[in-house]
Amino acid sequence: MKLLIVIPAYNESMNIERVVDHLTHNFPQYDYVVVNDGSRDDTAAICRKRGYTLIDLPINLGLSGAVQAGMRYAVKERYDAVLQMDGDGQHRPEYIAVLQKTMEESGAEIVIGSRFVTEKKPHTMRMMGSNLISAIIKISTGKRIMDPTSGMRLFGRDIVKEFAYDMNYGPEPDTISYLLKQGVKVEEVQVTMDERIAGESYLNLVRSVKYMMLQCFSIVFIQRFRKGIK
Repeated sequence: MKLLIVIPAYNESMNIERVVDHLTHNFPQYDYVVVNDGSRDDTAAICRKRGYTLIDLPINLGLSGAVQAGMRYAVKERYDAVLQMDGDGQHRPEYIAVLQKTMEESGAEIVIGSRFVTEKKPHTMRMMGSNLISAIIKISTGKRIMDPTSGMRLFGRDIVKEFAYDMNYGPEPDTISYLLKQGVKVEEVQVTMDERIAGESYLNLVRSVKYMMLQCFSIVFIQRFRKGIK
């Protein structure tokens, strides 16, 4: 499996060097591309200085736009699969092989690195929202996704092509729900994620609540009107 790691990064100047260096030094078998999503800090400058493989978007497109740019690069370079990995250092590259093995053995087209396959969710507001999304996906599709908001996901070739050229695809729970309804096989594997060491997450409490509400609304009301995948 020819794999590309797509690392979307927005204002990750305090993290990106550590993330990419750890990946290239300890897992040199994997190709990667950093997608700088119109950062206002030195993220792009650091990537250029260090000679990282870089897609430098001139404006901020958001996570969906950054991931789509990476997916198009993967299609152009004829990769078999894409792993989405955050630029803040929370995702551990040592689990990539486990996700790959699961995809190859199960025939899944999407494999999610999940924090909660064997571990219980903490009792926080964010996890309450995650539980609600999981429940709605289960009701809508018959499949329970334990960690629907995980940003560590492995996508197979056909799904990569869909993400690359369809503006309606975003790396979010509502898209996972939609694809499940279309018959796409999705699996989860247990992983451990680290806490962000530096910088601030975009999703503070207020934004997290809004995000969860929008995802639930999309899964229940919007996804049913989407056309089937090609």
